[in-house]
Amino acid sequence: MTRKRSKGIYLLKKYTSIIIGAILMAAAVNLVFEPIGLVTGGVSGLGIVVKKLTDSLIKGGLPIWLFTVICNIPLFLAALKIKGFRFILSAALGTIIYILALYIIPVSDYIFDDILLASVIGGAISGAGMGMVFSAAASTGGTDLLASLIHKYKRHLSVPQILIVIDAVIIVAGALTFGIGKALYAIIAVFINAKVSDGLLEGLKFAKMAYIISDEYEKIAAAILTTLDRGVTGLNATGMYSNKERKMLFCVVSKKEIVQITEISKKIDPNSFVIVSDVREVMGEGFIEYKQ
Repeated sequence: MTRKRSKGIYLLKKYTSIIIGAILMAAAVNLVFEPIGLVTGGVSGLGIVVKKLTDSLIKGGLPIWLFTVICNIPLFLAALKIKGFRFILSAALGTIIYILALYIIPVSDYIFDDILLASVIGGAISGAGMGMVFSAAASTGGTDLLASLIHKYKRHLSVPQILIVIDAVIIVAGALTFGIGKALYAIIAVFINAKVSDGLLEGLKFAKMAYIISDEYEKIAAAILTTLDRGVTGLNATGMYSNKERKMLFCVVSKKEIVQITEISKKIDPNSFVIVSDVREVMGEGFIEYKQ
């Protein structure tokens, strides 16, 4: 029962992340990127270009949600044939929610007087959405799916490399349609998007890692264990200058605890050597609990 309940909670979190993430990505397109003509890559970016070019043929131009549907149908059929049903299943939910959100969320008028501000906000919203979708091992189809299919036949190229090329071509198309100025703002939005999505994927629960080299390693380790209630690992090390065998302590603590680590080390051994570095994410007891 406990295992089934845990699995149910995991699936609920996964699907909720996909749904919210896809909605955020669509909101960024309809509320920010499309109204000001920022082409940030992807099928939606190409859809912004197509909508502008078809404005004289169709009143208001071809809707982005419809263009996204038209593009994804052949991609999903090709993926089904090449990679099988299980592969497209992970992308299906995100793609469907994304298209529905594009259809439902109204395209706003130009609500930002400052294009730079719009680029930053749009990039942050879309990046948050993308990070949530990717963290659930899903996607919203489009160029992600196309890159995966190309990678099937071009193994020497990674999926991210293929995506960069595809998105670059789309951004160039946006520059030709809306001007070089808008394209430069679009690049800013892409940069913010990448930083926010990477932050969500790599973890926002930052910590600090410390290596401590001291002859008083036993006293320092005992003080850390009792004062901070943090685990400490002793590593065998050799000083290459003195050729002397010694212990090096290794521990991971929260940001606010790293000051105490250095204070403990210096108080016990003023000659101790302490190395501190950033840790992006920690999974285990005392930090993020790992669940199957």
